[in-house]
Amino acid sequence: MKVEFASRCLGEGCNMDSRTIDTYNVLARGFAAEWEDEQNPPDDLYAVVTSYFRPGLTVDVGCGSGRDTAWLAAKGFNVVGVDASSRLIAEARRRHLKVRFECDTLPELSSLKAGAYANVLCETVIMHMPEAKALASVRRMAELLAPGGVLYLSWRVTDGGEWRDERDRLYASFDTHRIAAELKGFKMELDERIVSASSNKIVHRLVVRRGE
Repeated sequence: MKVEFASRCLGEGCNMDSRTIDTYNVLARGFAAEWEDEQNPPDDLYAVVTSYFRPGLTVDVGCGSGRDTAWLAAKGFNVVGVDASSRLIAEARRRHLKVRFECDTLPELSSLKAGAYANVLCETVIMHMPEAKALASVRRMAELLAPGGVLYLSWRVTDGGEWRDERDRLYASFDTHRIAAELKGFKMELDERIVSASSNKIVHRLVVRRGE
């Protein structure tokens, strides 16, 4: 599929998989409907967030259509959603008029300030890039945390090497220990593999806290 270059949030050094971004741009409205209108609510995710997040500045990295960003805003969090797909950002703004969304991409996240965030949410995003870029992304998200801040990180589990789905999205396979090693020095609050309530896919998720 072909997409205009300007339809991606591709800043200098963008390391997201371009074919995956193209897919999300071309099919943005359909993905938004799938995530927000057809799937079950991600109640398991929201239960974890409720347990570990604290009041304060919050960012939803890879926010897609803004479903989880809007939920956070409704719960009183001062939140911004960022995504590498400009057309998903447009969908998010269309669906959630009172919530702030910006175009930005991993691992740079150039619009976000290090050490500024009480909470960072990244739900099933990093598997859309090769492992080296995913590791760099984990390091960058950890840098965003203020003292005492919390990072929620999850990815869809892929065994047997990277592959692409029927819509040409990349699914990379990670060594979980290498992901955790990037968070050395942070307190591990949660480390589990579950079946997602919304997607019914196997997901690995971590919650870590930066020291005060």
